[in-house]
Amino acid sequence: MRFIPTRPLPFSRAEKLRHLANNLRTLLLWPAVFGLLAAALWSWACWTMENERRAIGERAYASAAAQSRAYADQLDRIIGQVDYIMLSLKYHWQQSAGGVKLEDQVRQGLVPVSPALAVSIFNRRGDPVTSTQPLGSARFNIAGRAYFIAHRDDPTLGLQFSRPMPGLRSSRPVLILSRRLDDSQGGFNGLVVVAIEPAYLSSFVDDTSLRDGDFIAARRRDGAFFAARRRDGAFFAARSAGSGSASHPVLKDDPAFDRPTGLALMAGDRFIDGRARYTGWHSVPNYPLVALVGLAEDGLTAAYQPRERELRLIALAGSALLMLLTGVSMSLASWRIWRTQYEREVQATYRLAIDSAREGFYMLRPLYDKGRQLADFLIEDCNERGAMYRGLPRAQLLGNRLSAMVPALFESHMLPACRIAMETGFYEDEMHLPAREGRDVQWLQRRLVRSGLGLAVTLRDISDQKAHEDALAHLANADPVTTLPNRHWLMRTLPAAIERARDSASMLALLFVDFDDFKNVNDTLGHGAGDDLLRAAALRLKALVRQGDSIARLGGDEFTIVLESAANEAEVLAVAGRIIDTLGDPFVIGAGSRHTVRASIGISLYPRDGADGETLLKHADIAMYAAKAEGKSRYRLFQPRLSELLISRLTRQAELRLAIDTGQLELHYQPRVLGDSGEMSSMEALVRWRHPSRGLIAPDDFIPLAEENGLIVPLGEQVIAAACAQLAQWKAEGLPVVPLSINVSARQIDDASVSGFLAGCMARHGLDAALIEVEITESATMAAEGAGCGELAAIRALGVKLYVDDFGTGYSSLSQLRRLDMDGLKVDQSFTAQLAGGPEDLAFFTAIVSMAHAIGMRVVAEGVETVEQLRILQALRCDEVQGYYVSPPVPPATAALLLRKRFLFPA
Repeated sequence: MRFIPTRPLPFSRAEKLRHLANNLRTLLLWPAVFGLLAAALWSWACWTMENERRAIGERAYASAAAQSRAYADQLDRIIGQVDYIMLSLKYHWQQSAGGVKLEDQVRQGLVPVSPALAVSIFNRRGDPVTSTQPLGSARFNIAGRAYFIAHRDDPTLGLQFSRPMPGLRSSRPVLILSRRLDDSQGGFNGLVVVAIEPAYLSSFVDDTSLRDGDFIAARRRDGAFFAARRRDGAFFAARSAGSGSASHPVLKDDPAFDRPTGLALMAGDRFIDGRARYTGWHSVPNYPLVALVGLAEDGLTAAYQPRERELRLIALAGSALLMLLTGVSMSLASWRIWRTQYEREVQATYRLAIDSAREGFYMLRPLYDKGRQLADFLIEDCNERGAMYRGLPRAQLLGNRLSAMVPALFESHMLPACRIAMETGFYEDEMHLPAREGRDVQWLQRRLVRSGLGLAVTLRDISDQKAHEDALAHLANADPVTTLPNRHWLMRTLPAAIERARDSASMLALLFVDFDDFKNVNDTLGHGAGDDLLRAAALRLKALVRQGDSIARLGGDEFTIVLESAANEAEVLAVAGRIIDTLGDPFVIGAGSRHTVRASIGISLYPRDGADGETLLKHADIAMYAAKAEGKSRYRLFQPRLSELLISRLTRQAELRLAIDTGQLELHYQPRVLGDSGEMSSMEALVRWRHPSRGLIAPDDFIPLAEENGLIVPLGEQVIAAACAQLAQWKAEGLPVVPLSINVSARQIDDASVSGFLAGCMARHGLDAALIEVEITESATMAAEGAGCGELAAIRALGVKLYVDDFGTGYSSLSQLRRLDMDGLKVDQSFTAQLAGGPEDLAFFTAIVSMAHAIGMRVVAEGVETVEQLRILQALRCDEVQGYYVSPPVPPATAALLLRKRFLFPA
C-alpha cells in the first residue's frame, strides 16, 4: 500500500488542554491510591518497631537497676566484713594495750589472708607494728599520708576510705580503709589499716548476665573509680590516687552521682569506645561507695534486629505489591490513552520530525520485475533535507523511481545496498558524493532499515567529521617542526614497503641519518636556530629522494630515508654520499650566521639485514653508531659484527655504572714541582678503574665512555669526594700537604654541579680552599657561556684556583682565559715533547709562557720526561713541571712518601 502523507490535524488549544486534563486525572488516581496504602503500611511498621524498641529500653533499665542494687549489696557485705575485722582489732588492741599480733590472728583464722587484702597496725609515729604480710627488714612510715593526719587530728572520725594510691610494698594501686586507735586516756595511739587491691571489689561479680560491651564498676560517691569487670572476665583497677577513671576501660571521665540511686541512657561520647549504654547506679547503704552498671545499647538491640528486618521486609513487600498493581493499572490506562491519541498525533509528529531534522529521510517501496527480482524502488516520501542532498525540490522527487533520480550511482551504489538491506534488514556505510554546483556536501553516512515491505533510508552529512579526521591523521603522522612524516607514519607504512619489495623480489634500503654535534647548535645559538636548521636540512633531504622513496623525521636530529627505487647497493651508497655532501654546504640560520652540518649514516638492506621494519631500523641505527665511532661524517653498511660491538659497548657501560656504584674507582696522585727547585707544589688526582677481571684500567679507556653516556657527573663527584677525604687523612697524619688538583669535565660545568658538591666536601672534611685546585679542559673554557660561566665564577668564589688543562689542543685565546679569571694553564704534553725539535717549537712555547706571565697566569708544563726538556723549561722560566721525569702517578701510600720527601728532582 502506498503511503500518502497528510497534513497535521488542526487541534485547537482548548481541545488539547481538555484532553490532557482528562488523561492526567485517570493516570494520577492510581499513584494517589498507592501512596495512601503505602503510607498506612509503613506507619504501622514504624509504630510497631518504636513500641518494641521502647520495651527493650524499659527492660534494660530494669536490668541495670537490679544488677546495680545486687552489686551494691555485695559491696556492702564485703566492706562490712572488713570493717568488722577492723573494729575487732581495735577493741583487742586497746584492751591489751597494744598486745595484738596479727601473725597470731592469721594463724588462728581470725583475720583472713589474701594477696589482694592486707591488714596492718601502725603506732602513733606512723611506723608499722604488725601486719598480715611479712614486714621483713623494711619499715614503712605513713605519718605523712592524708588519712593518717586526718585520724590524728580528729578523734571523731570513723571508718575512712581513701582514693586508690600506691601500696607501701609495691607500686600497685590499693584502696586504703583506716580506723583510729586510742590509748587508755583517749589519746591518739595509731591506726588499724586495711589495704585492698581495687580488683578485689569486682572479683565476686557474676559476669554470666553481661553481654559484649557491658560492665560493672565500683566507684566512690564523688565519682572516683576503684574497679570494674567486663563480660570477658577482664578486671580493671584505678592506677593511683587522683587518677580518676584514667584506667577505666569504658568511661572517659568521672560521673557525678547527684542522688543515691538512678538510671540513665548515657550517650556514646561519654565512653571510650563510643557505644551508648543504659546505666544504673546504687549507693552502698553503710559506706561511701556506688555500684555502677552499664549495658551496651547496641548489644541489647542486636537481638531485635531480625524482628526489625522482618517488619521492614513486610512493609517493602507490601509496597512492591502495591507498586506492581499500580504499574499494571497505569499501564493499562496509558495503553488506552495512547490508542486513542496515537491516530490523532502520529501523522503530525512524523512530518514535524523529519522536516526539522538534520538528517535526510527517504521512504522507499520496492519494485520487482517479471521474474520477481528486485529491480528498482519508488520514492514514496522524503523530507526537505533529503531533497537538498539530491539537489532537487521535494515535490519533484516524490512518486519517481530511484533509478531516474540518481542514474549515475544507482547501479553501482544504491541498488546493491538496498538489496542487502532488504535481505538482512539493515545496511550502513559512508559514501562520497561527486562534486555538484550549489552542493557543499561531500560525504554522507547512509543507513538503510527494512520497515515492513519497504525501506527507511537515513542520510547524515559527515563532511565536517571527515575533514576533522583527515586533519587529525595529518597531525598524528606529521612532524610539527619539519612537516615531514614522523616515526608513527614510518612504522605504519614501512611494512607495506617491505611487502612490495618482497612481492617484486627487489631490494629496499633504510638509511638512518643522524647529525653530528647538533647539540652544539642548540647550546650556542638556541633551540629556535636549531629548529631553523632542521627545517632547512629537511628541505635538502627531500630534494635528494626520488619518486617512490620516502623520508621521515624520527625525532631530535634523526631522519630515516626509505629507498625503494634503488636497483643495487652501489646506488644506495651513492645516495648516502650525496646526502653527506649536500648537508656539508653551509646553512644560513639565526641572525645570518652560517653553520655546516655533518651527518653520520647507517644503512640496512632488505632482505639481507632483516625481514621486518623494526629489525631494519635497529640495524641501521647500529650501523650509524659505528659510523660515528669511526670519525663521523661518513656512512656505514650494517654488518653482523656491529651488533657484537654495540653489545660490548653496552656491557662496558653497565660495568662502568656498576664500578661507580660499588666503589671500584680509585685515585692515583702525580706531583707537580717548581721548575727551578724541584720542590713539590701540588698533586693531581688521577682516577683509575680497578676492574675485577681486567685489573687496573687507565682513564683513557673509560672516561670518553662516561662522557658520552652522562656517567661523568657521578664519576666526577666520586673523584672530588675521594680526593677531599684523602687530603683530610694526610692532614690528620701530620703530613706536609700541598694543594690537590682535581679534573672536572665540561659536562659537570654545564650541569652547574661542581661548586655546590665541592663546597660540601670541603666543609665536611674541614679543608681550606687554598688546598684545592680545579682543572678544566681548554674546550670546556670555550663553551663556558651562560650557566657554565656562572659555575666557574661560583668555584672561584669558594677560593679555589682554576687551571686550564691540555692548553694548545683547542682554539681558546689567552684573552678569553683572562676573562674567565683563570689562575694558570697547563701546556699539553705534545708541545713539551717538541721542545727540542727546533727553533719554531721553542718559540711557540716561549710565546705561551711570556703572554701567560704578562696577564698574571702561572704556566705548568705537562709530560716532562727527560732532563733535556727540564733544562729548556728552566731556561724559559716555566713555573711548574709535571711528568714521568719527576714521578709517574702513584697510589696514596707512595704519594705520602713523596710528601715527606718534598724535593723530587732525581739526583
